[in-house]
Amino acid sequence: MKLYLLSLLGLYCTAIIAQPQDVSVVFHNPATHFTESAPIGNGRIGAMLYGGTSTDRIVLNEISLWSGGAQESDEPQAYEYLPHIQQLLLQRKNIEAEALLQKHFIAKGEGSCRGNGANCSYGCYQIFGDLLIKWKDTLPVQNYSRILRLDEATAVTTYQRNGNTITQTAFADFKNDIIWVKISAQKPFEVAVSFTRKENATLSYLPDRIILTGVLPNKEQQGMHFAGIVALESDGKMQKDEAAITVQNARELVLKVSMSTNYNYTNSGLTAVSPLETAKAYLQTANTDFESALAKSKSAYQELFNRNRWYAKANADTQSLSTLQRLENFSKGKKDALLPILYYNFGRYLLICSSREGLLPANLQGLWAEEYQTPWNGDYHLNINLQMNYWLAEISNLSNLTEPLHRFTKNLMPNGRKTAKSYYKAEGWVTHVISNPWFFTSPGESAVWGSTLTGGAWLCQHIWQHYLFTHDLDFLKNYYPVMKEATAFFQSFLIKDPITGYWVTAPSNSPENAYLFPIDSGKKVAAHTCIAPTMDMQIVRELLNNSIKAATILKVDDEKITEWKKIVENTPPNRIGKKGDLNEWLDDWQDAEPTHRHVSHLYGLYPYDEITPWDTPKLAKAAKKTLKIRGNEGTGWSSAWKINFWARLQNGKQALLLLHQLLKPVSPQKLNGEAGGTYPNLFCAHPPFQIDGNLGGAAGIAEMLLQSHGTDNTIRFLPALPHHPDWENGTISGMKARNGFQVSFSWEKHQLQQATITSLQGAKCHLLLPAGKALYHNNKCLIKARKKAQKVSFDTEVSASYYIK
Repeated sequence: MKLYLLSLLGLYCTAIIAQPQDVSVVFHNPATHFTESAPIGNGRIGAMLYGGTSTDRIVLNEISLWSGGAQESDEPQAYEYLPHIQQLLLQRKNIEAEALLQKHFIAKGEGSCRGNGANCSYGCYQIFGDLLIKWKDTLPVQNYSRILRLDEATAVTTYQRNGNTITQTAFADFKNDIIWVKISAQKPFEVAVSFTRKENATLSYLPDRIILTGVLPNKEQQGMHFAGIVALESDGKMQKDEAAITVQNARELVLKVSMSTNYNYTNSGLTAVSPLETAKAYLQTANTDFESALAKSKSAYQELFNRNRWYAKANADTQSLSTLQRLENFSKGKKDALLPILYYNFGRYLLICSSREGLLPANLQGLWAEEYQTPWNGDYHLNINLQMNYWLAEISNLSNLTEPLHRFTKNLMPNGRKTAKSYYKAEGWVTHVISNPWFFTSPGESAVWGSTLTGGAWLCQHIWQHYLFTHDLDFLKNYYPVMKEATAFFQSFLIKDPITGYWVTAPSNSPENAYLFPIDSGKKVAAHTCIAPTMDMQIVRELLNNSIKAATILKVDDEKITEWKKIVENTPPNRIGKKGDLNEWLDDWQDAEPTHRHVSHLYGLYPYDEITPWDTPKLAKAAKKTLKIRGNEGTGWSSAWKINFWARLQNGKQALLLLHQLLKPVSPQKLNGEAGGTYPNLFCAHPPFQIDGNLGGAAGIAEMLLQSHGTDNTIRFLPALPHHPDWENGTISGMKARNGFQVSFSWEKHQLQQATITSLQGAKCHLLLPAGKALYHNNKCLIKARKKAQKVSFDTEVSASYYIK
C-alpha cells in the first residue's frame, strides 16, 4: 500500500516539476499595486516584491511593529449600570437598553478610534519601510517573468534589457531571520539603493549599509522603537550620498535586510533592549553566502510545507498563463484542476510565512501591510477573523503554528479579568471584539458592534481543537486554566430569562448584525443589543462541554463538572424560525439585512459541530435554509466561511460555487466595497485585502476533502467532493484528523481508491468506511467490505498504519 501511494505521488511529482502550476503564482508584468506584489515572510519579518524594472519597490514588514501602547480602556464602574440594562432586556425594552449600553457600557476613552488608531493609544499595525532599487538603465525590457514559488518560499524576477539578462531572487530566511535579495546579471549594471519611511524615522547612509531608526507615536507617551539595516555586498563599486548608495559596474548585488523592534513578547510591554543592536546581531548571525542561506532556509520551510501535499494532473492549456489569466478563465467556467490546489497551497504558504512559535499571531493582513494606517488597524478581530486565520492549521498538518494563537489567548487573561470585573462584576476573564499586541479586552466604542462578549470563549475552542488533533496532554494541562476561567465568567454572568426560563447572556449582540424590533407605534426599527443571540449560546455550550471533557481527562474539578452540566442543560437550544431557517436571536425577529455578511448563528455548524447532517438533520436543513436566505454574495472572508458551511452540509456543488465566488478576479485598484473575490497576487479581496479569506478559503477546501468532527470524531473521506471534471482525480498526503491521526488518500472518478490512516497517539479510530472498501493492517483484513458505507471503530497502536483498499 505504501509503495502504491509513493509511486502514485512520484508520477504526480514528475508532472509538477515540469509544470509547477500548483505551486507557482505567476506574473507577466511588474506590480503597480500592493495586490499585485509577491509576498514572502518567515513569521516575524516579511516583504512584498513589486518586481519593477526602472524602480523596484520592496515593502518591508515586522510583525510586532505597532503604534500605540497599553491603555486603561475599561470603565471601572460600568457594572453599576448592568442590572438596569439587563432588566430592560428581560422586559424586552431593547431600544432603551441599547441606548443605555452606548452611554455607559463601551470602552473608556477613544477605544480603537473607530479603526483609525494609528495616532491613538490603541495603535495600529504599520509598514516598516520601503526598500527602493532604482536602475540607471531604463530601456524597455523583454521576456519579463515574476514567479512566487510556494514550494520553495522564493520570489524570482527575470527579464532581458539591452542584451543583458537580469535575475532577482528574494526570500525571507527561516534560519537566519533576515530578508535576502540577490540581483545578478550577465553584463555589468548600475543601481541606486535607498531605504525610506514617510514618518517617525531617521535614516543614515554608510559606505555599505543603510540604517533606519525610529519611534512610533503613543498619544503623549513614547511608543515602540524600531530599527532596520540594509547591508549591501557586491562585486561592483559602491558609493554613498545622503539619499542612496549607488552600485556601479556590478554583476551581482546582495541585499541583507534586518529588522527589529523593542516589543516584549513575554509581557506585551516594551523592553530596554536597543532594536538597532538586535538588528545588527541578526546580520552577524547571517554571516554566510546567499546560496548557503537559501538552501538552509528552504530546507526549514519545506519541512513545514511538504507535510501536506495535494496532487492532480496539470492542464496543458494553463501552462503559459499568468495567475490572473487563470483566475479570469476559471471565472468563465474553463477547466483548471490545479487552481484550487494552488489556492490551497497559497493558504498554507501564507500561514507558514505569517505565524511562528514565540511571536504574535497572524493579524488581519497576516504580516503584510503597505500602510501607516492599516484598514481596521490591522488588528485582531475576535468575532471570527483571527480565529479563521487558524482554521487551516490543524487539518493541514501545521499544528505547531497555532502556538502564537494559544499564547495570545492566555495573555489576554490578566486584562480580561479586569474587564470582567469592571463591566459584569463577574469571575473569570472575558474579551470582546477587538484586540492588539497590548491585549485590549474592553468592549468596542460602539454598542452596534462592540458588545459581542464571546471573543475569548471562541479562542478557547482552538485550545480544545488542538488537543483533539494532537492528544498532547501536557498542552491540555497548560491551557486548561484558560478554558476554566473563561467558563467561570459565563457561570457567574448568565442570568435567567423569566419569559423562557433559560439562562442567557445579557447584554450581547449577534456580531455586527441587526434585527427589526417592533416599537409602540407599530413600526419596526433596526436594533443590535439583545439577550442570548444564538451564536452566544452555541459558544457557551461548546466552551462548557469542552471544559467538562478536559476536566474529565485531567481528573480535576469534579464539582465544577456537575455545575457546568446543569448550565448546559438550561441554555436556549437552537430553534427553527417560521421561515424554516435557524433563528439568529432568541426571538424570531426579522433580519434588518437578510443577506448580511456574518452568518454567526451557524457557528454551531462550523467551526462547532453541534449541528450535523447525521445527528441533527432538522437543524442541518434549517442551516441550509439560512444559507439560501443569506445568498452567495459577500465579502472575501464571508464567502470562505460559507464554503466551510456547505462542506459541513456535505454539499460539494454549493461549496464549489462559493469557491468560484471567492476566486473571482478583482481589479488591484478596487480597495473598497463588499464584492469579495481575489486580487492578481491571490490575496483575498475583502475588499481591501484581509488574509482571513485566504486562510478560511483554504480551510474550506480541506473540509471538502476530509472531515473528522461530530460526537466521536468519525473520519469521513471526500465528504463534499464536487462532481466536477477538475475534481475527478487526486492524491493527498499528510492531512490530519482528530484523535491524533494522519491520513493520505487518493481518488479516481470521484471515488476513494486508497487511503492510509496512521495512528500518532494510539487512540481508538472511528471511520466511515466507503462502500466496497475493506480495512487492512499488517496485510490482514480487519474489517470486510460491504455494499454500503459502514461506520466502524477499531483500536490502534502508536505509529501503526491502517489501509483502506
